[in-house]
Amino acid sequence: MAVIERVGVLAPLRHRDYRLLACAQLVSLAGDGFFRVAIGVQVLLVSNDAGAVAVVAIAWAGGLIASLPFGGWASDRFERRRVMIAADLWRAAMMGAIGWLSVTGQLELWQLLTLGALFGFGNGFFNPAATSLVPQLLPDADLPRANAFLGVARPGMIFILGPLLGGGVVAVTGAGMALLLDAVTFLVSAALLLRVRRQPAASEATGSMRETFRAIAAGLRFVARTNWAWPWLLGSSIGTLAFHGPFDVLLPYLLFNELAMAEGEVARTISLVLAAGGLGSVIVSTVIGQRDLPRRFVTVMYLCEAGAVASLAILGLMTATWHGIVAGALVFTLFAVSEIIWTTTMQRLVPSELLGRVSSVDWFANISLAPASFGVAWLFDELLGPRGGLIAAAAVGAGVLLVLLSVPGTRQPERMSRARGDAVSGPHSDEA
Repeated sequence: MAVIERVGVLAPLRHRDYRLLACAQLVSLAGDGFFRVAIGVQVLLVSNDAGAVAVVAIAWAGGLIASLPFGGWASDRFERRRVMIAADLWRAAMMGAIGWLSVTGQLELWQLLTLGALFGFGNGFFNPAATSLVPQLLPDADLPRANAFLGVARPGMIFILGPLLGGGVVAVTGAGMALLLDAVTFLVSAALLLRVRRQPAASEATGSMRETFRAIAAGLRFVARTNWAWPWLLGSSIGTLAFHGPFDVLLPYLLFNELAMAEGEVARTISLVLAAGGLGSVIVSTVIGQRDLPRRFVTVMYLCEAGAVASLAILGLMTATWHGIVAGALVFTLFAVSEIIWTTTMQRLVPSELLGRVSSVDWFANISLAPASFGVAWLFDELLGPRGGLIAAAAVGAGVLLVLLSVPGTRQPERMSRARGDAVSGPHSDEA
């Protein structure tokens, strides 16, 4: 424990329940790394068309979007740990079905669409519950370190260990086995969460349909009335529109078709791109865990998000694998900084009884334009090709994010911090 306390990013692990939660997330995140490598390859094996990748991604995101408002409500209405366990079991079933159909040679595009949408539906319950459970398990002072720890662990699992192992599995046994292993990680996560001590529900709201929709609306009202919240959530939506579709659709399509890589080579290249980003994220998250948030943290958050999106241009210009590695390092390192800053600010400033719903609005903002993003990626491919599409997305997305930084009230938490001479604190700070 003495070593843990000296290393700031590990300090939250001295709390037993958070340790279990962190271990559950680590295992699940490793499976996500398998998924990131396998899913693009799997779709292209079923239908070698950038449009097919886009349609599957839209279905996945559509399920998530549909469930997020109810997932946020459930996170504030019921015990958050149980919401996460139920979501893990649901996702294990959906991913297991996809993997089994792939391994047995029965997988078709319509099955990927249906099961993918159902899988995304489960994510809409898990994600808000996971974000809002952390402040129940830790004191306020440990929140930046906990988010920095996840900033280290998430890229380490999703972008380094998961993709490297997943790329090997895909190359040796095929994408279906990697997806089956991803399903197993959800079961392990659920088993670990069962050991976390029960926590009280944050809200005493009734279960009537009218009260449910009123509760959902309360989270939206908080965001709309808070001048530091809505510009960032709008910026997150723009970042999603500019980044995810081009990265997830155009990059593998570029590797397959313009660089003429084989299935295994595409998997290994994507693995290296993600691993480079993961390594950079681990380093920067460790630094934040030791030093806390930067003084001008809102400004840094916007600049990092814009820089990450702008780095898509490097992928558009790539002619060798090392170009993609450089781009991956820049993209995911900068995204890690903005994510840690935003999550800590939200957990500190949003009242506990609203945190699940506001978190669901945050997740909604992050993925609400994902279907449009994948559609835009397909359109860019048709009009500009994969290279031109990546460069155009980089320029437009980064430009809009920089404009949003100038919106009045955006830097309110920063000014509050300077006035007090410390980091943002207190779960019930005044709205801007």
